Amino acid sequence: MRRRNAGSAALAAALVISVLPATPGAAAPSQLVVDLATQTGALRYGATGFLYGLGDEGIPNETMLAALKPQVTAQKAPDGLQHPNGDALKIAPMFKRAGGRDIQIYMQDIYKQWPYENLGINDYLAKVDTMTRKVVADPYRTSYVYVPFNEPDQIWYSGNLTGFLNDYKTVYQRIRSIDPGARIAGPNFASYRSADLRRFMTFARDNNVLPDVTTWHELGDDFFTGWHEHYADYRAIESSLGISPRQISINEYGRFSGDLGVPGNLVQFVAKFENSKVDGCLAYWTTAGGLNDLVTRNNQATGGWWLYKWYGELTGTTVAVTPPAPGGSLQGVAALDPAKKQARVIFGGNNPASGTYDTNLVVKGIPSSLGGTVHATVWGVDTTGLNASPGPYRVSESDYAASGGQITIPLTGLKGTSAYHVVITPDKDLSQAASPQRYEAEYAALAGSARVTYGPNTGYSGTSFAEGYGASTTASTKFVVSAPADGYYAIALRYSAGPYSGAPATRSVRMRLNGADLTTVTLPGTADWNTWNTVTTKVFLTAGINRVDVNAYASDDRDAVNIDYIDVTPTTGTITSYQAESSANTLSGAARVASNSAASGGAYVGYIGAGAANTLRFNNVTVPAAGRYRMVVTYANGELGEGATNYNSNIVDRYADISAGGGAPVRHYFRNTLGWSNYRTTVVDVVLAAGANTITFGNASAGYAPDIDLIQIAAPLG
Repeated sequence: MRRRNAGSAALAAALVISVLPATPGAAAPSQLVVDLATQTGALRYGATGFLYGLGDEGIPNETMLAALKPQVTAQKAPDGLQHPNGDALKIAPMFKRAGGRDIQIYMQDIYKQWPYENLGINDYLAKVDTMTRKVVADPYRTSYVYVPFNEPDQIWYSGNLTGFLNDYKTVYQRIRSIDPGARIAGPNFASYRSADLRRFMTFARDNNVLPDVTTWHELGDDFFTGWHEHYADYRAIESSLGISPRQISINEYGRFSGDLGVPGNLVQFVAKFENSKVDGCLAYWTTAGGLNDLVTRNNQATGGWWLYKWYGELTGTTVAVTPPAPGGSLQGVAALDPAKKQARVIFGGNNPASGTYDTNLVVKGIPSSLGGTVHATVWGVDTTGLNASPGPYRVSESDYAASGGQITIPLTGLKGTSAYHVVITPDKDLSQAASPQRYEAEYAALAGSARVTYGPNTGYSGTSFAEGYGASTTASTKFVVSAPADGYYAIALRYSAGPYSGAPATRSVRMRLNGADLTTVTLPGTADWNTWNTVTTKVFLTAGINRVDVNAYASDDRDAVNIDYIDVTPTTGTITSYQAESSANTLSGAARVASNSAASGGAYVGYIGAGAANTLRFNNVTVPAAGRYRMVVTYANGELGEGATNYNSNIVDRYADISAGGGAPVRHYFRNTLGWSNYRTTVVDVVLAAGANTITFGNASAGYAPDIDLIQIAAPLG
């Protein structure tokens, strides 16, 4: 959905006013009921989808995407003109590396304007031919879903449903003639239209052109009160027509203003979509490549990002959640993981957004495996708009005696724009959740043979620890940590490594950073499994979100340890700066020094690229030893490009081909900074030789590289 004119934009903005009345201040607390005894199915994580959420390779930073367990993204047609970035085929490698499932292709985005230029069905069919052949030739072809029409009820076919149906059939058959295994979505109406959907599905059934994925958009206030009616009505249409249930994808959701990035509003979509087991993509209202306002500055989290991170960390199966009212504003989703002995609840959304509310979280059906008394920690995250979030904060933490398998957690002063996360475990806590820089293993994502057992051990922090590392190459404890700035941090790993038959006294684990091996950490043995030790590694982290994995790596027992937590605190280290405008550098061709008071030192180098001759070369970049280094690039990029002229900001993510230490050039995209005086940083890995090196920035295409302020060189380990 896009802004069509000023009138519709104003209307959409007005719709952010809640359709629900404020709860009087003296009213009794509401009640949100979670029934752990009633399973509702496997976790789908379907709400974690994006329309134009990805811009180019590395935009946003892959770590920001991978931490969310992404499922679906909707992107523009191959080589489409609608926007400068977001090409489905170009973002596919990163999306799949991050674990993504489906990539929807908005085929009409091959056109430049909005609404799309209507040049006739023959013109469109020629473009469909070209696009489909590109998909067939692509290595990720099985991950693509064709979306041949976008909002046809408003574009090309307004008031002409018959015309749309006939053209849909023609385009559907053309796609299948080229790609017999194609998955095709439709009708992609701008809103839920019951009568038109019935007619569409009837026509599709009768003409053998049923969509593999049924799509429509939820962009108005009626979603909050009417989602369940929409969903039930559509399933009834399928049933009445004898059509097997289709996968449903709400591939644009969220109102024009007031929802994106706001945890308390977004949690309502997450809860409803997960409980209905459908997919959803956040709407594209602002700029491409920022996960629809979940990400700022390419790798920093807004408040909304943390909500989806919590969602992606749910494990086990979903369980029944009963909100105060089915169409009310307070909603939640919950899951129980019997193996991990954890229940988690995510909830929020009490319109109006301003003000606070009270609620009682009632958890019933608590299994005996969690014990007669359970421990519950409640976390909150606030909205930060497009600014970076300081992260979650602890709301409460306490033990609760389960009477008849039920507890009540009273919560007061909750914020309407915030979301909340509850973790319920056996009553095994030895300490409260500590400072924001501590990340407990039992709350982290676990993989492979890593597990939480809540055994008889003592001395650990929090409620338990992660084990299962002995004789394993798969055990992994995956921490998602936040760094306030680029620089060195002390990562203190607390562990136990007691006597173990066949294991050496000194153990080790493999530490990975942002998906790549970083170092092997040596862990001296401990006297027993109730004795804990801490080993600290100094690591260079990028500003924002980082993924730190502690992995088993050997088939023997050299990595037989238990993991308690990591503490992450800022520290110092050697970082060497090189100003772009320095006379020690070499500027070739049109590249030149220019002044800008916002740049460090008041100057930068611009006009790099737009031809192979225009380069910036840093000379005498000196390091003590050969190896891989982190290069922090401070840059500005405010370029706007061509595309639709009446909505969104057509930002351009400039790239530079960077050659370091005599190596081959490597391409790196630089997230748009939304202004030429907005200097931001990005981190590029470079391989350097011992001693003096050169690092060259160029762009041989018709496009420019960003303006370069300075680079800073740091070793990955301090």
